[in-house]
Amino acid sequence: MKKTFLGLIMLLIGAQCSLAQNTPAEQEVIDLSKDKWQWMADKNADKLAALFDEKAVFVHMGGSWGTEQELNIIKSGGIWYKQADIHEVSVKIIDNTAILLNRITLIAVVGGNEVTNPFMVTEVYVKQNGPWKLGSLSFTKLLTPGDH
Repeated sequence: MKKTFLGLIMLLIGAQCSLAQNTPAEQEVIDLSKDKWQWMADKNADKLAALFDEKAVFVHMGGSWGTEQELNIIKSGGIWYKQADIHEVSVKIIDNTAILLNRITLIAVVGGNEVTNPFMVTEVYVKQNGPWKLGSLSFTKLLTPGDH
């Protein structure tokens, strides 16, 4: 009985330790990332233009480009980031740079065709004299069972 009780206490302590809290700065970046996914789904180029640094880079399965082209693609519907289901998120802040990782399932419309892909998305935010700005957004397609 004592072993069972002790085991239960250890399990609860371990569970509490694994539920680490984010710092306020980390939570701010996580919330900003979530807002970004919604703005992308809504094709809200104005909000995105304020978020994206003018020198930002975007890496997709089909290539890489800068802020102006990314905004034009979103405005025109060339890529419609219809829905991003976020499964995991983590963020590390190093000085004025935040590196956020999202494991998502993205439903997008590309060239008129709806596609669903699992991605690990790397977002890099930089804070210089003001709000966080997105400096890089990079999609890495994850393998799913059956992929070779």
